[in-house]
Amino acid sequence: MKKFSIVLLVLLVPVMLFAGGGKDAETSDSLRPTVRLLTDATGIDDKSFNAAAWRGIVQFYGDTLDNTAHRGSHYDVVTAQTQDMYIPNLRQAADEGYDLIVVTGFTFADALNQVAPQYPDQKFAIIDVDYVLHPNVVDFIYSEEQGSYLVGMAAALQAKEDGVENPKFGFIGGIPGATITKFEMGYVQGILSVFPDAEIVDYYANDWGKPELAKATAKSWYDSGVYCIFSAAGGTGNGTIAQAKEYRMAGRNVWAIGVDSDQYEDGIYEGNQSAVLTSMIKRVENSTIKALTDIENGVFAGGVVKMTMEDAGVDYSTANPALSPAVIEELENAKTEIINGSITVYATYRDALAAGAVPEGLSALDD
Repeated sequence: MKKFSIVLLVLLVPVMLFAGGGKDAETSDSLRPTVRLLTDATGIDDKSFNAAAWRGIVQFYGDTLDNTAHRGSHYDVVTAQTQDMYIPNLRQAADEGYDLIVVTGFTFADALNQVAPQYPDQKFAIIDVDYVLHPNVVDFIYSEEQGSYLVGMAAALQAKEDGVENPKFGFIGGIPGATITKFEMGYVQGILSVFPDAEIVDYYANDWGKPELAKATAKSWYDSGVYCIFSAAGGTGNGTIAQAKEYRMAGRNVWAIGVDSDQYEDGIYEGNQSAVLTSMIKRVENSTIKALTDIENGVFAGGVVKMTMEDAGVDYSTANPALSPAVIEELENAKTEIINGSITVYATYRDALAAGAVPEGLSALDD
């Protein structure tokens, strides 16, 4: 796993070249970059960023989640049960000489800010953060507004197909700020592309971990005729899915939309029936694949990298069979138009208002 093993291999290269195996040696598994994923206590089974980052790492080496053949020799993962282990785990991985160290989420930002300058030759990647600005760190962020446009459009098209007259839609955010605004702006623009006069309500819980707040709000909104609610609120948003499940089990035609990862399974209430119509997905796996590929090609560079729809950085889920083929076809057309620039999705409330793309009176904040 450590770099000194690569030095030994380099010493053998002349022999391999003499034997006619030089090309194979240069592309052999043993010369591929090594990586360690460091996670918080939720580990790689979090159904979110950690799981997706791990999936990308495994895929890079040609393995599968069921057959991690290169684990231990090329990649591994260490989970910190408490935040006071973040810095020691970062230092240990750097001392062991991995080519790349990957962390996910803002909870690692302070630790990485402290450790990265101490190891200037060590390469790091952090997911969903854009303010750990060191030359040896790549910060991956995402065009959430683009994926959110598609799930908003999906909700509106599904309502249209269901024959719902004057459908209402809701958005629940965690703590207001620029990132969550991107989710809301994209969602609202997607809805209004189908129903220009649709009524939209929003609510910010000012907390990432209180699902009871989202559940109570979702119940009130569904009772008032809201058809679909998109939550970008961390664990708080699980309350929306819970309420949607209860009401769909009772025969109510309401929906929730998942976020960051595919939450279809979280919404299952009977057989393959799920209360999660679709999800706005961040393809974090493609970020870890990109970072490793850049190292392998000798072009790794620190800085902020935005993963857009064109980069396969954001997408929507088609896992729920209730999402009709006709709706999916329209979403795929819109996806193409976002990529080629025919559809512009505004990421800030300021810009969206100036373009007349969203209504006034929403609770979103740009800062």
